[in-house]
Amino acid sequence: MIVHGSLSRRQALARSLGAWLFASSSPALAAGRHADTAAARAVLTRLFGPGAQGIALALAPSAEDGRGPWYSVESRGGALSVRGDAPVALVRGAYAALRDAGAAHVSWDGDRVALPARFGDVATGRVESPFRHRAYLNTCTFGYTTPWWGWARWAREIDWMAVHGIDMPLAMEGQEHVWRTLWREAGLTELELAGYFSGPAFTPWQRMGNLEGYLAPLPAAWIDKKRDLQRKILARMRELGMSPILPAFAGYVPRAFASKHPRARIYRMRGGPGFHETYWLDPTDPLFARLASRFLALYTEAYGEGTYYLADSFNEMTPPIAEDGADAGGAFNDATGKTAGTAPSGKAEVDPALKARRLAAYGQAIHDAFRQTRPDAVWVMQGWLFGADQKFWTPEAIAAYLSRIPDDKLMILDIGNDRYPDIWRRAQAFAGKRWIYGYVHNYGASNPVYGDLDYYRRDLAALTASPDTKALAGFGMFPEGLNNNSIVYEAAYDLAWNAGGASRAAWLSTYARSRYGFTTPALEAALGQLVDGAYSTRYWTPRWWHDRAGAYLFFKRPTATITGFEGHPGDRAELAAAVRDMARIAPDFAGAPLFVIDLVDATRHLASEAIDLALIQVVAAYRRGDPAAGDLGRRKIEDLALALDALLGVRSETLATWIEAARAYGDTPEDSRAYVLNAKAQVTVWGGRGNLADYASKAWQGLYRDFYLPRWWQFLDALRAAGAGSFDEAGVVAQIIAWEQSWVARDTSYAREIPANPVASVRALLARLDQA
Repeated sequence: MIVHGSLSRRQALARSLGAWLFASSSPALAAGRHADTAAARAVLTRLFGPGAQGIALALAPSAEDGRGPWYSVESRGGALSVRGDAPVALVRGAYAALRDAGAAHVSWDGDRVALPARFGDVATGRVESPFRHRAYLNTCTFGYTTPWWGWARWAREIDWMAVHGIDMPLAMEGQEHVWRTLWREAGLTELELAGYFSGPAFTPWQRMGNLEGYLAPLPAAWIDKKRDLQRKILARMRELGMSPILPAFAGYVPRAFASKHPRARIYRMRGGPGFHETYWLDPTDPLFARLASRFLALYTEAYGEGTYYLADSFNEMTPPIAEDGADAGGAFNDATGKTAGTAPSGKAEVDPALKARRLAAYGQAIHDAFRQTRPDAVWVMQGWLFGADQKFWTPEAIAAYLSRIPDDKLMILDIGNDRYPDIWRRAQAFAGKRWIYGYVHNYGASNPVYGDLDYYRRDLAALTASPDTKALAGFGMFPEGLNNNSIVYEAAYDLAWNAGGASRAAWLSTYARSRYGFTTPALEAALGQLVDGAYSTRYWTPRWWHDRAGAYLFFKRPTATITGFEGHPGDRAELAAAVRDMARIAPDFAGAPLFVIDLVDATRHLASEAIDLALIQVVAAYRRGDPAAGDLGRRKIEDLALALDALLGVRSETLATWIEAARAYGDTPEDSRAYVLNAKAQVTVWGGRGNLADYASKAWQGLYRDFYLPRWWQFLDALRAAGAGSFDEAGVVAQIIAWEQSWVARDTSYAREIPANPVASVRALLARLDQA
């Protein structure tokens, strides 16, 4: 089995956290204990076929001793049996056994299933997770990945969660149905609602108060579809004993609502980059508790009761710190930095005692709003703000905000440890509140090839060995987007079930055997090089280089400043060696489609970096007045970009499939056009007048050829014409922005084109790189 190491250390860790911690999650635990094994068996049958019905499953809950979730696997006489404390543990245990036997692999890229007639003898003993909960998803995932998902795709994702042992996913679909009802009851007209809700690809930022009414209106049919979908999602999650995290009211209100309540303590909040202000209701205002309570009541009426409810009042927002007793009547308070009495982004000096009092009052008021309607509910908040704005969120500020909330009534998702490490230490383990440790990894569903497998192993081992974690309650992955870098999530959730884990080499061997069907020393050596070259990068720094979004330079809105680019993370020589070795052994894996996908991903990452390096040379050549060198470099860029675009039809996600999924979600031509506009805007211009363009850039077929290449060509044409003389970059970029908007509005038809021989295409592309 992949699960190795001493159980005694993990058991000691669990006991050190205290039996109360595990008992405090009793709703989920009870659901797992009383659920039938039928839900677990259904997952196995859906994923692995009728052969999985022969796997014996038995629920055998733990005693209330503070020990963590567990499973055990045994095979005697060719038959496999799994015991565990919850349906998810049973599914996880069965999948671990199948994967270790090289019989199955489940990923976003596709599955491989080859169940044996008889299983070899195995007896794992008790395999115990050091984490009470294994969390998953990010509020942004519901914009970057799922806006066009129906039940079939969601059912598949929940099965994926189960085999990876996840029991605490975010479940954010369907909430616009509740918001619509709430604001109707509050007196908003249909016209006002139409101007309030943002389009379907941007609903997460609407919910978090970062924007309002962008690409509005939101069709009623979309709201109703997501309502029906959420009911199915929650039913499936609850069958499996999961504890979904549900939405709650965090204080953001429509502008129309603010206008109707001029005496309420409502603040103008700074919108997202380039967007107009939004409006936030102070939790100490009586209206807050009434709206929060009514939202929970409406939500329960629509979807049933939950335990964990997410309310992020200050996601990438700075709390307004008004003077104690300040009168908010007669006009909106302004938290955009334009009036006195506020402290946006920590720029204005604020009395520390006042700041502490106000933050403590905010925290208490939000908790009280939950307590009045659902005294059993647990408020969940993301801890991203504590890392993203450390100037404001000092240890003292964090402590004040949490100070008046009972320890068992708050759970913090400390999601950003691969970007902002050790926030939990600055926050003194969140003062005894329950918290989930984790990584974001992915931003904007952008898909450069990266992650840091060795870091995750070291980091989680240190975490579980630390005596300072207090009420640590789980681990999670919180990606903004899915369908990329599957190996990262396979590795991370393995670690969630065994903080020590196997050696990297042993883990990669098992991974390869399960994913491709068999392994060889040459393959394992190439995978080791791939890890050293690409999967030893904790954070992909180019994605936000000089405040310009885009995974690669080629994906960014053009600028001549790229000549100052410091370079890509990772080891390019190791990456190149891995790609070439994988291409060399590809004939041995001709029957392994997942190998081909992995080869293509690694190749396009290598080639995309090469395009970036060539772009730098071209810009430098034109700026020094050497058009011949610049033109030569452009021909190489065009050759690589078009070859990559053709190759990437191997992937199931392309510009064509993204657009067609959006179009198909519409029930009328008008709705379909609106969804396509949303889909195209999100992966290119994003929105606003700020720097969010290309935040959700994608290495997709269609975008290289039809968006990134012609955009850069316009810029380089102008740069070439300017030569070594004066260059009006701002004027050229303004023309490019107009072109981008035209591209988004144009209803162009795209079709996925699958290459006939992707391995041959990879080799041809590598030959081009050798000539570059």
